[in-house]
Amino acid sequence: MNKDNYCIIMAGGIGTRFWPLSKTSRPKQFIDILGMGESMIQTTFTRFEKICPRENIFIVTSSIYVDLVNKQIPNLNPNQIIAEPTRRNTAPCIAYANFKIAQMNPKANIIVTPSDHFIVNEEKFIETIQLGLKASRESNALITLGIKPTYPNTGYGYIQYKTNEYLHNYSDQINKVKLFTEKPNYEMAVQFIASGDFLWNSGMFIWSLNSIDSAMKTYLKDVYSIFDGIKEHLNTPKEDAIIKNAYSSCPSISIDYGVMEKADNVYVIPADFGWSDVGTWGAIYEVRDKDLKGNSVVGKNIMLYDTDKCVINNSSSKLMVLQGLEDYIVVNTD
Repeated sequence: MNKDNYCIIMAGGIGTRFWPLSKTSRPKQFIDILGMGESMIQTTFTRFEKICPRENIFIVTSSIYVDLVNKQIPNLNPNQIIAEPTRRNTAPCIAYANFKIAQMNPKANIIVTPSDHFIVNEEKFIETIQLGLKASRESNALITLGIKPTYPNTGYGYIQYKTNEYLHNYSDQINKVKLFTEKPNYEMAVQFIASGDFLWNSGMFIWSLNSIDSAMKTYLKDVYSIFDGIKEHLNTPKEDAIIKNAYSSCPSISIDYGVMEKADNVYVIPADFGWSDVGTWGAIYEVRDKDLKGNSVVGKNIMLYDTDKCVINNSSSKLMVLQGLEDYIVVNTD
């Protein structure tokens, strides 16, 4: 395993779309929302242990979730949990982690990933990540993973790529990005699918530390200068106090808007390993197993009568009895 491989897991979201199962005090990434026996952040961490040394995996989260991270992923070095004092979108989050990693290993190759995505084919996923890491070592490319779309989803952003322009030495594997788009309406999504050169934006990135450092210095000067000004205090006892002031000055901006949409060295790997961001109850229904009547059931003490095509989740010990329901979402919590 390459000691220069690093992973940044972004785990600061509050998961309000899955209330009452997901709450601000315990959001989606810390819940076994798919009934797999572990939370989504635990699954994500384990997935990247196959790619990066365990000590090179960093979790960026809100300061209020540090205890949850420690409970769910024990025996982490305290430095591996990067606590944001306030939410400022993905660009400051990534900049903070990058500057910390730079103090440890200036030769780092970095994967950035959300903490709460579902992957079907892990072997194929790992192969795709390894391809991206190899390319990032050999070039200055900023690489993102685009998912080959299977239907016109209106809940994802899209990436359009150049079908005949590739990263050097990676023909038919890594394409030059043409543009990023916001979430489309249904008619536009249908056109994207029909064109054949659009991918779902997965929100996963691969780059060398030098490449992203240079890009942020060029396109995100305000964010870069804030962290550059405090870098000597990172990974020291002064970090917690210093970072509060730094974040109060940071704009709230995404890495997509701040860097990826502006840089000219952005490439995408068209990927097909079975993926969902599990961002809605509908997405949960799509990826979970179902019974003979099309019900997706997670939990115990559940009795169903004449019930079809429902999403059912019982995270409590209480008995749930459902009768005569179709196309419902039923959630029972303590």
